[in-house]
Amino acid sequence: MLPQIARNGVGGGSGPPDPAAGRAAAAAACRRHWQALRASGKVAEMSELVPILLALVVLLIGVSLLAPLAERVRLPFAALLVCLGILIGLADLLLDPFGLGQPSSGEIAVVDSLFVGLRVMGLGADGYLYLFLPPLLFAAGLGVDVRLLLDEVAAVLLLAVVAVAVAAGMIGFALSGVSDRGLVVCLLLGAIVATTDPAGVIQVFRDIGAPRRLTVLVAGESLFNDAAAIAFFALLLSMLTSGVEPDPAAAAMTFLTDFAGGLALGVVLARLACLVLPYLREMPIAAITFSVALAYLAFIVGEDYLRVSGVVAVVTAGLVISVEGPLRISPTAWSHLSQTWQQLDFWATSLVFVLASMLGVRLLEDMTWSELGLLGVLIVASLAARAVVLEGLFPLLVLAGLAQPLGRRTRFVMLWGGLRGATTLVLALSVVDNAALPVEVRRFVGMLATGYVFFTLFVNGSTLRPLIGWLRLDRLSPTEAALRDRVMALSAQSIRRQIAETADSYGFDPDLAEGLGPPDQPAEEALRISHEHRLEVGLRTLTNREKELYLGHFQDRSVSRGLVGRLVALADRLLDAVKVEGARGYRRAGSGPVLLSFRLRLATRLQRLTGWSGPLAEALADRFEQLLAVQLVMRELQGYIAQSLGPLLGERVRDDLAELLDSRRQAVDDALAAVELQYPGFARALRRQYLARAALRLEEGAYRRQLEESVVGREVYDDLMQDLARRQRALDRRPSLDLGLRLMEMVRRVSLFRGVDAGGLAELGQMLRARLAHPGEQIVTKGATGNSMFFIASGEVEVCLPERKPDERILLGPGDFFGELALLHRQPRSADVVACGYCHLLELDAADFRRLMRRQPAMRRQIEKVASERADGKAPEETGQPDAAG
Repeated sequence: MLPQIARNGVGGGSGPPDPAAGRAAAAAACRRHWQALRASGKVAEMSELVPILLALVVLLIGVSLLAPLAERVRLPFAALLVCLGILIGLADLLLDPFGLGQPSSGEIAVVDSLFVGLRVMGLGADGYLYLFLPPLLFAAGLGVDVRLLLDEVAAVLLLAVVAVAVAAGMIGFALSGVSDRGLVVCLLLGAIVATTDPAGVIQVFRDIGAPRRLTVLVAGESLFNDAAAIAFFALLLSMLTSGVEPDPAAAAMTFLTDFAGGLALGVVLARLACLVLPYLREMPIAAITFSVALAYLAFIVGEDYLRVSGVVAVVTAGLVISVEGPLRISPTAWSHLSQTWQQLDFWATSLVFVLASMLGVRLLEDMTWSELGLLGVLIVASLAARAVVLEGLFPLLVLAGLAQPLGRRTRFVMLWGGLRGATTLVLALSVVDNAALPVEVRRFVGMLATGYVFFTLFVNGSTLRPLIGWLRLDRLSPTEAALRDRVMALSAQSIRRQIAETADSYGFDPDLAEGLGPPDQPAEEALRISHEHRLEVGLRTLTNREKELYLGHFQDRSVSRGLVGRLVALADRLLDAVKVEGARGYRRAGSGPVLLSFRLRLATRLQRLTGWSGPLAEALADRFEQLLAVQLVMRELQGYIAQSLGPLLGERVRDDLAELLDSRRQAVDDALAAVELQYPGFARALRRQYLARAALRLEEGAYRRQLEESVVGREVYDDLMQDLARRQRALDRRPSLDLGLRLMEMVRRVSLFRGVDAGGLAELGQMLRARLAHPGEQIVTKGATGNSMFFIASGEVEVCLPERKPDERILLGPGDFFGELALLHRQPRSADVVACGYCHLLELDAADFRRLMRRQPAMRRQIEKVASERADGKAPEETGQPDAAG
């Protein structure tokens, strides 16, 4: 929670110059000058708002022109923004466009209005926080892949919180030891500069081709780093403004309370917003407006009403919307929303950098040599803190299995690439304009924070790319270079033929086509790389293609919005596993869709504890739909391997890729067959839905061609498309899955209960519990204490006895029972029982078993007879086949 910022006065007295007071005095002089000009009649018809708007327009034009310039000179965009702000600040100081406050003769110049606007457009302390922080943080949350972030959540949270504490602590103690400022002030400065700009680091990872999971790790760490640093900043600022003595225990509890409260608020507001978004599904403008309101609402409610961290609330809301948003609105609307937030982030970042840099000129113009030394101490302490995290903390995470290792050169680039950005400047500006703080504190924090941002942008940022080149991280590996040559060699002949055909179609001289196209490459050179490297290249290409196919099916509406996120995350995990472990990692990560998800296991546990089967039916339907989508895509990948990767990488690699893909496909086929065996109606309905979606795509294409060929008019075409949209919405509803766990129906399917009268069946219904067993689930474990027995209503189980040969499998099906011997003789289980597929079971616990044996004599005799035969070795233990036993 950010403290309320006082704005009653600007300080006074002797001592160092007050930056806020100086700026306020300059703004007041500008306003007096403007009033004098209006009084003279020169600008009588011009509003006082015009100079501010003119200044804003000029700034936006400037930052727009700087974006392509940054690409040309290969410097960080933020560094050029700072240059623009410094130039404007210097012009404001040196050119004196106002004529010492006297109205000039003649018409007012545009430059006068421009500098009037630049001086009076200051936002004040609250303005920077409330205007700029919500869009900066919400846009950052939207840009993170949450599904991959969840895989790294432990490492991200640990790095974010601990890294902030390490940075703030090392910087605070270092500066307090060499300056006359108190420890709390120095810790406040440490918290401000602990916020990092992830853009620079992420761009570095893209340049060096690091695994995607590391990019997600850095982006997530930076996101929560900002949230933790700002929460820490707010706590320290509150101590300074209220005069409260530091209490580490109380401060830690306040930090945790604010953080947890902001987290809960963000989740609640975002979930409520997700209930509204479906009503804005086809209205991108309304959805965008709603999302902007959500970002500011989360910040304001958290900071000013609930007194929790509005920063954490905004970040959390952005993360939730990034997951749920694409599922609630149309793909077109989501694309517009994402682009708009990128635009808002661009505006906010650009204005913060320029405005802060303008102020930085005033802050740094009176810097003394001793203060320059303090800046040096800050730089060294900050780099040392980052080194402690990367060289000390991160290796511990690797040893604990929470993160994948980073190479030494990559860690060094991350160390040097820790750029500071807009968030640091926003916090620094809020301190500079906070009248509740002493003047010397405001100057100390503003000067050092701004100077440090300048250093990271101009020194770290400008040398980052040369550093990557010096470390040889920007060069193609031998494998990548060989692959490039192979692609060029295979493509050269086809491309030259197409160029000759193009020249002929244009009527050009064929000689003009000579020498055009890719240069000659000896095809055999590319094959000199090792088989392992070629296989890794093939697996990377295959997983990238798999991701593209998932996204293509989503665009064609063959795959639902809820499913495509999980499928894309699966492809990303596959790619990261290949980068780290090669073929072994591909096998391991490829088994993900076949394994039971945490959600499915949780829903199964919930059903067994409470009997509520709704979440289990939904989770199982999701599983079947995901398996079906993976199966369809893997069939497409088989052709891709034969037609594209085989000629590129050779027959041996082609065969290995096909074998790896076949093993994945076989596992998926088996998992699908298990679902289909138990729920054939649902499987058929879902496959029919896929075909119906394909039919709609074909129909839409036919109508579009008829419109383009003027066979139908726009009115007819619009009517046809409206009918298609209606049918498409109907197909968006997945067929429902009936688990068939209705207790009495399951009881009637067990042959042992067929002779029981109505009263006995009702009593059985109170004793038995319906249970669904998953394929491969171990229902009974040998040696375990027996506390229940099971009746099979449908499905099949296998009894695993060590003395049995592999060809002597013991299979039990509908009507059979197992587990009774442990209850009759009060002995441990004597065999493992594993579900062969999805099984509907009726479970009877020990107490109800004994009650049933007393009240149903005929059933008791049947169970005891089977148990006696098993005890004599005539039938396998822990199994029951009542029909065969007589």
